[in-house]
Amino acid sequence: QVQLVESGGCLVQAGGSLRLSCAASGRTFSTYATGWFRQASGKEREFVAGFSRSGVNTYYADSVKGRFTISRDNAKNTVYLQMNSLKPEDTAVYYCAASLRYVATRPPEFGSWGQGTQVTVAS
Repeated sequence: QVQLVESGGCLVQAGGSLRLSCAASGRTFSTYATGWFRQASGKEREFVAGFSRSGVNTYYADSVKGRFTISRDNAKNTVYLQMNSLKPEDTAVYYCAASLRYVATRPPEFGSWGQGTQVTVAS
């Protein structure tokens, strides 16, 4: 199975920017639909952004549209989440995930998960 490792999370001031990375091993991301999820304290894990397996289609939660951008570098076998104009409500543990489906946006549809990286946005 594909192994995923997230990195890039840290403490950042509101209005700042941050880029998260998810490196994969075992398989290339081009053979998986990929997604970023986040889970805030006391909240359920929610979908943030994702790619279809083809990499052509992207999907974003309404709460992050216009602020976050998902991208993929096939040569590095890495997916990224560029986060701009960060808000305190973006504070959460962020996870990347991979699915064998063409399109996946729900946690049960993903078979591989990273361990998560903490993002904290201060007011």
